[in-house]
Amino acid sequence: MSNKPNVSNLREKLKQALESTVRVISEDFNVKSENKDNKSSKKFDFFELDNLNTKSDFIKARANSDSTALKKKFSNEDIYKKNIPNNSSCKSLYSIAEKIRYELLGSQMLKGIEKNFKDNYNQIINLKRKDQLKTKDDVPVSEAFELYMLKEFHNIELNSLTSKMLSFWEKDFNKSIGDHMDFLKDNLENQNTYSSKFSEILDQMDIFQTENEDENTEENQENDQNNPSNDDQESEADDNKDQNKDEETEASLDSDYDIDEYKMEEQLIDTDSNKESDEQVIQRKNLNDLNLDYKIFTNKFDETTKAENLENSEDAIKLRKTLDQQLIGFQDIITKLANKLQRQLLAKQNRAWEFDLEEGLLDSSKLPRIIMDPYNSLSFKKEKDLDFKDTIVTLLIDNSGSMRGRPITIAAICADILSRTLERCSVKVEILGFTTKNWKGGQSREYWNKNGKPKTPGRLNDLRHIIYKSADSQWRKAKNNLGLMLKEGLLKENIDGEAISWAFSRLKKRKEERKILMVISDGAPVDDSTLSVNSGDFLEKHLKKTVKFIEDKTDVEILAIGIGHDVSRYYDRAIKITDVNELGDVMISQLSSLFDNKNKLH
Repeated sequence: MSNKPNVSNLREKLKQALESTVRVISEDFNVKSENKDNKSSKKFDFFELDNLNTKSDFIKARANSDSTALKKKFSNEDIYKKNIPNNSSCKSLYSIAEKIRYELLGSQMLKGIEKNFKDNYNQIINLKRKDQLKTKDDVPVSEAFELYMLKEFHNIELNSLTSKMLSFWEKDFNKSIGDHMDFLKDNLENQNTYSSKFSEILDQMDIFQTENEDENTEENQENDQNNPSNDDQESEADDNKDQNKDEETEASLDSDYDIDEYKMEEQLIDTDSNKESDEQVIQRKNLNDLNLDYKIFTNKFDETTKAENLENSEDAIKLRKTLDQQLIGFQDIITKLANKLQRQLLAKQNRAWEFDLEEGLLDSSKLPRIIMDPYNSLSFKKEKDLDFKDTIVTLLIDNSGSMRGRPITIAAICADILSRTLERCSVKVEILGFTTKNWKGGQSREYWNKNGKPKTPGRLNDLRHIIYKSADSQWRKAKNNLGLMLKEGLLKENIDGEAISWAFSRLKKRKEERKILMVISDGAPVDDSTLSVNSGDFLEKHLKKTVKFIEDKTDVEILAIGIGHDVSRYYDRAIKITDVNELGDVMISQLSSLFDNKNKLH
């Protein structure tokens, strides 16, 4: 007990020291950490120091504060935006290049800053983990590019793992950047010259040259979507493997490389685009507040990953073919369900017209009156903007072990049907999954053991949140990912509350007016490691609080489908199915009822 005041004092002194350092480096003497007496002062996010317990935490805090100050001092937002590459896949690499630039300027300015960055980057490199590294597809281009820039500009020495990760991409980078390296290093102080050149280099990189060609042929391939078994699996497996990588990489850049320990609700906030409204910020803070009673022993082993990172492309194609074989048996049901929803939405679309306008499309139904009386003016009509066109649906699928077999197969099939059908109706669909990386707590449990097994530690397992299809990617480019739900060994434990909070956070950053979150689960949250050292209702209480908050305090419409279990004790809007064969029909009918009603349903 006597040590606690000392720890608190040390943290307060560190906060003051970082605050002073940022003011001096950034030359902005109004910078202060948030406090009760001065709510209007400028605040930097890295002052969240309450959980600093280890040397690595302090190393990261120092590096993050230096980086934030240098960004303010050396990086002009208008210049940054002016030179953003035309090719959207290059944005994450462009962000990394800019961050390296202003951090390198700081390193040249003060030796202490240089040491802080090197210590932190060495720490990040040594914490990287990869289950397998067989091909280029196993390493995201943005992750390899970050390593390349650290090696070439910061002279960071890579270890064996990160050297192997870089080796898959290094020739591509050298080919495009190598001849310009001296020019870039000579122009670090001129942001416009540096960023303009880097943008030009990235736009011309061979690895991104096929993106525009793919986009131009998308419409020609949409007619093949009705028969998944006839799709060209191999060619589509190579389409834009890095599409939407910038979404996750820029999020980590905006939190200053805080990859492992940033809060769940802040994982995917992109401060360069999709700025949050005041209402969204308040909702995120309220969600954080309700999590105050929900403890997490450590989240540094958690993982948010794109599905394609879980398996190589060859095996992903095989799993997709397995799913297609399952689809054959459901072909009649699939056609019936897909057509039912599509007819309903398109029929609604056909009825949604404004008539008797002075401009628009000629209303042929009014031509007879012109023939009868030429002095009548022509009448025009215009299609209304429909609610369902400005809608996003997130499908969050329980990837726990109890879903193994037929339940997860049906869930994958239904995700496939919904994605294709709603895409034709201009409704965006995101497909997410949640499980844990390990049974029995994994690295989190080991870390707890090494730290003396403190009582009631809170959540005690390594989360794995999976993005099977992002909202902005097309079905044909994500279709192989859906087969990965059938991957052997993927399905483990389910911690529903945090998964729903994660899915909600992704939804809140979207621009669509209407947001629907559909959860498919087969019962209560279960994680043996967590529940063995906490109260038996620890995970259930958090799930209930999270769902209640979304239902009562936000504009996100949430509904749940329980497979074999009644989940109405968690969700106001819940459906129970006793046979997994009912899942497709229930999903379609529930969405149909949502689109039928313009008002929010409870």
